[in-house]
Amino acid sequence: MSTSLSSPANKVSLAWRPTDIVVAAVLAVACGIIFWAWNSSYQVLAPLWAAFPPASSLINGMWLFPAVLGGLIIRKPGAAVFVELVAAVISAFLGSSFGMTVLASGLVQGLGAELVFAFFLYRKFHVIVAILAGLATGLFGGVNDAYIFNWFPEYSETWKLVYVLGSMVSGAIAGVVAWLVTRALAKTGALSSMRSRHAAVEPATR
Repeated sequence: MSTSLSSPANKVSLAWRPTDIVVAAVLAVACGIIFWAWNSSYQVLAPLWAAFPPASSLINGMWLFPAVLGGLIIRKPGAAVFVELVAAVISAFLGSSFGMTVLASGLVQGLGAELVFAFFLYRKFHVIVAILAGLATGLFGGVNDAYIFNWFPEYSETWKLVYVLGSMVSGAIAGVVAWLVTRALAKTGALSSMRSRHAAVEPATR
């Protein structure tokens, strides 16, 4: 891919470099391990929403976080999908209680964030974009769970809607966390070779 965005004052290459691939892969592996641990904790946390099962979607953010983080750090087309999907592959390889369905979930969730970054032409990565990416990831993931995979056939339509809304809220929170993590990593110099190397000093909202 050799796509680029240019202006008289600035030219931004959207082509993936070997460094981008390596960093995206490292992020995906780390997030995949987190996925695996979070998958294992799902049943342990189940009593928290026993009185109102749709509230379980409020913990979805941990599964949505990698898509936003990948997009914010790599800042190239496909980064959100790549990190989310590969993280899902890693968690499936380690052993997921959700089986191979996590691969489809990873793809769908990654697409949600990817569409938001694409809408902003991979040029804006402030906290509002991160929140929107998280919301979209939560929307796609929630719809996938409640309607496409129909994990909850016992839910009424109202409960399914609440589940999706909860997933979006959780996704928005995940977006803020991913934005903060990106800034923190940039401060350490860990992103010195990435487009996101100045994330720590970029304006928060524009």
